[in-house]
Amino acid sequence: MSEERKGFLRGMFERATGAAPQELQTEQPPADESRNKPGLFERLKAGLKKTTDGLVGRIDALVLGKKEIDADTLEELEEILITSDIGVKTTVELIRSLEQRLSRNELKDGAALRGALKDELLARLLAHHTPLRLEGTAPFTILVVGVNGVGKTTTIGKLAAKYAAEGRKVLLAAGDTFRAAAAEQLEIWGDRAGVSVIRHQEGADPSAVAFDACKAAVSRGTEILIIDTAGRLHTKVNLMEEMKKIHRVIGREIPGAPHETLLVLDGATGQNALSQARLFKESAGVTGIALTKLDGTAKGGIVVAVSHEFGLPVRFIGVGEGIDDLREFEPNEFVDALFQTS
Repeated sequence: MSEERKGFLRGMFERATGAAPQELQTEQPPADESRNKPGLFERLKAGLKKTTDGLVGRIDALVLGKKEIDADTLEELEEILITSDIGVKTTVELIRSLEQRLSRNELKDGAALRGALKDELLARLLAHHTPLRLEGTAPFTILVVGVNGVGKTTTIGKLAAKYAAEGRKVLLAAGDTFRAAAAEQLEIWGDRAGVSVIRHQEGADPSAVAFDACKAAVSRGTEILIIDTAGRLHTKVNLMEEMKKIHRVIGREIPGAPHETLLVLDGATGQNALSQARLFKESAGVTGIALTKLDGTAKGGIVVAVSHEFGLPVRFIGVGEGIDDLREFEPNEFVDALFQTS
């Protein structure tokens, strides 16, 4: 790779991770840097600050200090939830549940309403929550889908780094052969994580890349194969038809593959993310969600909406640019961080 190309990709990588890849680093971080690093929960809370301020902050301004909760209060709460990207369908269900609690005289004041809402949100997240289990199948194949710009390649890189750090043997496939620099960006992530990348030339058939990656994964004894895909094709082939073709190819080479079809969504796009989830679930057989860029939005209620409306588990959330800021989603931890305002 040329020095000029390295310089260009260094900038891309640093913006995605907050750090340069190892082979491009010129300085080592201070030896005691980790001592000042916030704990995982504090980092999660910090990453969700905009959502907390935009959603819970507005709820607190509405209800705290109220000595009586009435129908008008719930109507105002409904507006807050909808404008925080909880979604109309989920919001209607939430308000209906709260109205039932109100009729049973369970919402005596603002604090009770706040607690009830927290419980209702958590219940909807837990209803569809299942962690991603990698054991029992090898190579466990993860097909990563989503439109351009949502952070697919970065998410794959962070997953590769996570699994490699756990001592797993990981292989990446650069199936996004249409976006400029996509394969090179993935190779930088592979170098950083110490994992190999299967790639073809730009514009190649994505299914051919997937085929070669499956062959390589089997022959090398790979534990986890992660396949990147295009978010937009520069041909007449429909994107969803290409996804189906890749499904067929990898299914022939590895029994049961893909074992996970992970849809990456940009949490900051709000209702557009719901539209993408609907399209990909219908056409690509999505089995899990990764929501990125939640640190950049005040409308992180999309986490609840996308999981509840489509019955899909949220597997990972991105709450920062650091390599450790792609987190396995834990509903209890998420809701606690969201409602802890101090």
